[in-house]
Amino acid sequence: MLGRRSLLRSFGVAAFGAVAAVATGARPAESAPEHGAQGVPGGRLRRWSMVIDLRRCDGCQSTGKPPQCTEACIEGHFAPQPMEWIQVYEPALAGGGTQFVPTPCQHCQNAPCVNVCPVGATFATPEGTVLIDQQRCIGCRLCMEACPYDRRFFNWGQAPQPPETMFLEYNIEHQTPAIKGTVMKCDLCPDMARAGRLPYCAQGCPSGAIYYGDLEEDVATNGVEVVKLSRFLSTNAAYRQKEELGTEPRVYYIPGYGQSLGRSPFRKGRKPTEWPWLKRLVAPVITWTR
Repeated sequence: MLGRRSLLRSFGVAAFGAVAAVATGARPAESAPEHGAQGVPGGRLRRWSMVIDLRRCDGCQSTGKPPQCTEACIEGHFAPQPMEWIQVYEPALAGGGTQFVPTPCQHCQNAPCVNVCPVGATFATPEGTVLIDQQRCIGCRLCMEACPYDRRFFNWGQAPQPPETMFLEYNIEHQTPAIKGTVMKCDLCPDMARAGRLPYCAQGCPSGAIYYGDLEEDVATNGVEVVKLSRFLSTNAAYRQKEELGTEPRVYYIPGYGQSLGRSPFRKGRKPTEWPWLKRLVAPVITWTR
């Protein structure tokens, strides 16, 4: 079995470290950090994507824990309660039983949220990730209304945060610390990719169900194996959520119900999501709902 470093090297020259950073586009230059847009050798930009293999997802039932992709994301981003940037739903299957579907922001290439934002606070990078500049966000929540996947969250108050955030400066790619009156969501961890690491959710998944890839290089990895992305999608009947809307998501799914882990589709239920960083707080936690 290949080691982690060998897997990442197989992406080419610093594949995950070559994430192109935030593009200013129509946004005023002074409102965004300065980044250089690195790409694939030859001048092509990377096209980051995610593949979730539902054959390997049992909602972490086999581990006896809450979904670990969600928990890893919460801990990595200090996501305020009750935000689940990658939420594991349990929809019914047509033939009976259920499946588990981890659902992050779909990073649409024709993103309704980008189209309706009146101040350019939410925008798409050349590599396909959709980000939010909370320092520009005016809290109108039009993007939340426009999102057909319900994958955006609003800070109604000053969100409780763990002690670690006291030493962090706001970063548009990490969205920490949380800012009152602004929208937050999954950012596909571009800062992690630049550092040569998989997103928190992929690292946290105990069954290797989440692959992170580059459509330009046509390769993806879950940290254990490397696959040819186009072949992996086509031979496994991959699909995207609500494709009929024309949003062109960058998150793909391979049909399944956890059968690779021996799960029966009739074994329903999962443990409730936890916010690990809450245990490190001294003061009482105030929560709110969207």
